[in-house]
Amino acid sequence: MTCFREEPKKAHFIIVPLPAQGHLIPMTDMGCLLAERGVCVSLVITRANADRIRPIMERAKESNISFEFIELSFPNEKFGLPPGCESIDHITDTGLFRAFFDAIYSLNEPLETFIESLERPPDCMITDMCNAWTAPVARKFGIPRVIFHGPSCFYISTDYNLVRHKVYDSVSNENEYVTVPNFPIKLQVTKAQTPGFLNSPRFEDFRKKSLEEELTADGVVINTFLELERPFIKNYERMIGKKVWTVGPFCLYNKDDEMKVSRGNKDAIDQRHRVLTWLDRREALSVLYISFGSIVYTNPQQLMEIGRALEASNKPFIWVMKKREMTPVVKKWLAEGFEERTKDRGLIIVGWAPQVVILSHPAVGGFMTHCGWNSLLEAISTGVPMITWPRIADQFVNENLVVDVLRIGISLGVKVPNFGIEHVIMVKSEEIRKAVDVLMDGIEADKRRQRSKDFSEKAKKAVEEGGSSYVNLTDFIHYFTEARSELAMPHANSIIAHNLLF
Repeated sequence: MTCFREEPKKAHFIIVPLPAQGHLIPMTDMGCLLAERGVCVSLVITRANADRIRPIMERAKESNISFEFIELSFPNEKFGLPPGCESIDHITDTGLFRAFFDAIYSLNEPLETFIESLERPPDCMITDMCNAWTAPVARKFGIPRVIFHGPSCFYISTDYNLVRHKVYDSVSNENEYVTVPNFPIKLQVTKAQTPGFLNSPRFEDFRKKSLEEELTADGVVINTFLELERPFIKNYERMIGKKVWTVGPFCLYNKDDEMKVSRGNKDAIDQRHRVLTWLDRREALSVLYISFGSIVYTNPQQLMEIGRALEASNKPFIWVMKKREMTPVVKKWLAEGFEERTKDRGLIIVGWAPQVVILSHPAVGGFMTHCGWNSLLEAISTGVPMITWPRIADQFVNENLVVDVLRIGISLGVKVPNFGIEHVIMVKSEEIRKAVDVLMDGIEADKRRQRSKDFSEKAKKAVEEGGSSYVNLTDFIHYFTEARSELAMPHANSIIAHNLLF
């Protein structure tokens, strides 16, 4: 399907996600949403990632919307990556992360080849913040370029204030707390908790390039909604000196279970019937859902602590484990009694789970989460309160938003990043069990659940016609279809923002 060639008069947007499941899903959602609003959308994706979300393409064809995959070959062999390693969550050896990003940055040539094949340049390129390699491509063809941010605006604004004021320049201990300057609320963080985008050894050049090219962009689009993060959206918008469109939550644009499942992974489709059948037998608000995203590994010792807590809590639960977590030790522990003892109230899913389907079910009353932004938005949109257990990246700052600002979650108290180091137990089973009891039962739990429900209603109104995100999306489309010639020129506010930040 080559929608732009078939419909040359329609607006054409290119979307270039970072090859990582947590980045790919929301940007794919955004592509479908734009296509439903009459835009012709080309999602630039590698072949293995396209296979993971192939059902979305099938649904697009059935819906007769102008949405296509532009499948690029990923140069695994050239950069020493294993065959099929085309997403960050595929990487099991951390030493390969640099090679993975080098491979991503080499995709500029096939992207240029695609654009050259078109009758005219697209009206807009929407690119992940980490994909700075797309900026020279956009400039070459005179395409307006917009940055997509995966984390919350709360986190983005935190990070930019820390960078702009060079706060960490005088910090020698990465676990020392500092106060975020010029922030709407008092927020204290450590460098370990919020290191910033790509701020790791051997990634300095990627980070520098990403920050510089963000400032040359023609705007920013974020998967959030105004009623959730208003002061932090305004803070970030003032700081960068350019337009910020909040157009989420994207997960709410998927109205039925088929759409909710197809946005994730083919494995989730196979799980759907099993999960719904299991949930339908449970009482309302009785089930705890546990999932820690697609990247960070939980070691066997910590998994068993979680299991002991779930067993002691006597609550029904759905627990998602990664395939790589199913070590011989874990398999033996499960087989030697845990599964048998909890078989009447527990369901373990190995691999990808249909998360939005699960959170949307009336039986689910709580969510233990790593605080990735996609997961938090999905819980907020469905009105499910949370137990927060951040691991890396933006997750510690996101926890502050959920627990201290929105007051719809309770923290397990983890303050130091953890990448699944063997034999390290971050949280004991008794602490986890107590948190489960506090989240699921009692007067405070009812108040927390009501606040969660209130935000869910606000999220739903935001994406409905006339809501803040609906109106912002309309403005976003018009901005890049009616003012294209002006946007092809460098913006004065990009220069202002650069001077402010650097």
